[in-house]
Amino acid sequence: MRHERYDCDFGCPVEACLEVVGGKWKGVILFHLLGGTKRFNELRRLMPAVTQRMLTRQLRELEADQVVARTVYPEVPPRVEYSMTDFGQTLEPILRMLQKWGVEYLEQITEIRRAGAQQANAIGQESQQT
Repeated sequence: MRHERYDCDFGCPVEACLEVVGGKWKGVILFHLLGGTKRFNELRRLMPAVTQRMLTRQLRELEADQVVARTVYPEVPPRVEYSMTDFGQTLEPILRMLQKWGVEYLEQITEIRRAGAQQANAIGQESQQT
C-alpha cells in the first residue's frame, strides 16, 4: 500500500525509499536506465523474465513517482522512450551500492537459498512418508 504522508519515526525514510524502488523489477529497470535512455522493447530484451504487463506497471509507477520520464514520439508506429529524471538520477549511488553488494555476496546468497530449498524438500519428503 502506498502512503501519502510519512509521519512515523525511525523507519519512514527507508520505507519511503523502498516504496519508490521496491518491487521485483523496479531496481533492475532503474539500473538499466542508468546506462541511458531505453525503448520499451530494449528493456524487455534486457529482462526476458518480466512480462509485458508487469514491465508496463512498474514503469508507470516509476513515472508517477517522477523517477522515470516517458517520452512518446508522434511517429507511426509510435516510439516510446524511458529515461531517468534528474530526481531519478539521485538514486544512482544507491543502485551502485546494491550492485556492489550483489557482486560481493552473490555466491553466499545462492548457497543460502540452495541450502534452504534442499531443507524444504527434505521436510516435504518426510511429511509425505508419514
